[in-house]
Formats: sequence, C-alpha cells, structure tokens
Amino acid sequence: MSASLRPRPGAPTGAAAVPPGSVPLFPRHLTVGVIGAGRVGAVLGAAFTAAGHRVVAAAGVSTASTARIARLLPEVPRRPVLATARAATDLLLVAVPDDALTAVVTGLAESGVLRPGQVVAHTSGAHGLGALAPAAEVGAQPLALHPAMTFTGTPDDLDRLPGVSYGVTAPPELRALAARLVADLGGVPEWIAEPDRPLYHAALAHGANHLVTLVNEAADRLRDAGVDEPARVLGPLLRAALENALRLGDDALTGPVSRGDAGTVARHLERLAATAPDSVGAYLALARRTADRAIAAGRLRPVDAESLLGVLAGVRREAVA
Repeated sequence: MSASLRPRPGAPTGAAAVPPGSVPLFPRHLTVGVIGAGRVGAVLGAAFTAAGHRVVAAAGVSTASTARIARLLPEVPRRPVLATARAATDLLLVAVPDDALTAVVTGLAESGVLRPGQVVAHTSGAHGLGALAPAAEVGAQPLALHPAMTFTGTPDDLDRLPGVSYGVTAPPELRALAARLVADLGGVPEWIAEPDRPLYHAALAHGANHLVTLVNEAADRLRDAGVDEPARVLGPLLRAALENALRLGDDALTGPVSRGDAGTVARHLERLAATAPDSVGAYLALARRTADRAIAAGRLRPVDAESLLGVLAGVRREAVA
C-alpha cells in the first residue's frame, strides 16, 4: 500500500476526520455509499464489497433499483439519498444518468451532508471533475471513475470486470487512491484529462452503442433476405471481424468497399432502397468512411476508388434531392 494511503497511528481512519484543505489519508478498507443502484452502481457496489470495502448504504427508488440492491447488495440497507451520503464517510459513489449528475451533486452539496476529505466519485464517462465542483467547494474530494464496459445489472457483470479499463480523471492527490480502487475492482486505469472526457466518451459510445445498432441492422436485413436465424450467420463473422479489427486496425478491412467494387455497392444500395430505405443513409455514411480509411491505409488506391466514390456521391445526391 502506498504510504500516502496509510492512516496515521492513533488517528481517525475515516476521511470525514480530515481537516479542510489537507490531503486525505484513507484506510485500506473504505466505508462506501452508493447513490443510484442502476446497472452500474449496484454492480460496482458489489465489486467493492468483494474487495473488502464496507458498503454501508445504497440509494435507489425504482422497483428495478430496489431489486438490484436486494440481489447484488443483500447485506446493505437501502436508505434515502441524503442518509446514504452521510453514511459514506470515505467514498460516496454517485452512479446516476449523465444529465442528472450535476443536479444530484449540487443538491448533496447544498444539503450539508458532504464533508471535507470525503471522496465523491461519479461513474459517468461523459463528465469529468467539473460536474463535481459543488462537492469540491464544500471540501469533498472529486473523482471521475468510469468503467469502459456495458452492464446488465446482474451478478454476471461481476465476472466481466477483471481486466476492464476505467477512464479516470483525478486531482493529483487522489491519483494513488484512484489507482488502488481500480486495482481493487480488477481493472486498469486510463488517465483521461478533463478536456478530453467528451472525446473519450464519444469514442466508447460510437464503438459500443453503434455496434449494437449495426449488428441489429444487419440481422434485420438478413431476415428480409429469408434467413431465419441471423445470429447463427453473423456470430462467427462478426466475432472474427471484431478480433481482426482490434488486432490489425485498418488492415482488417475486407469486402467490396475496400476492393473498390462499385457495381456490388450500387446493387446493395438499389436493393436497400427498395427493401429498407431507412437503412440507406447509415450504409452510405459507413461505406464512405470505410473508403476514406481504406485509401488512407493504402488498402484502396485512389484510382480504383473513383467509381466507388462516384456511386456513393450519386446516391447521396439523390437522397438529398
């Protein structure tokens, strides 16, 4: 354990005892509260419990949140938000939707339940420390701790946590604690500068959320083509494509766009327009971006791309008209 994280002998071990303005000292096992027992908060609360931390309260008002607390945190009492914040003397984990985060933190700060030295951490990928400014103004220590993983809110998520990256934004005095917390969760810290949080989150949303849309679009078009079990067809192909893309980057590109097969792409677009016109725009945007990347990577010569780019531009003009 880092010396900066070890409590002084004879001193109170909770962060609440730290005088305003000083660098907090934390016990090995923290007293933790969770506000927002959604898919992320309940799972991370369970992971902190498994790591030996003491989760003493969880706040969640919906039926689903209540069920998650009962399932994932069976020994943890469900308490109101303010009571949870007051009980979390070392670490308060705020796992609420992005758009609600600032209002929740502001309400906590104005209520007087936060205290100097207490760490207030949020799990939003889109926000950094700025959203925690009201907490910092009353002496709490701000920390952005975002797991780069999709969650179901079930115990199965705990098996997926080892090896997960966490987008961490922390003041210098909390970097050691942040690294320790991520290690306790079995993860790896990725240090994200405050101005880069939106870009970091956009990258994850673009990759994960749009992948779901892309896969379901492909499955729907296979059903249109008469395939009864699209997942059986797509599974091996998409797993190989994902593994190759992560390993090889743009060198993993295959298919008609990377070969400059303008005729094939034109037939794709013609049939999509007749069968699923709502899919044409997404196909066009991705085909054009794929062509750009293939050209930049040297996979597609500009001269071989001319006819393809002409097809894509022509269909785009027709769509706009």
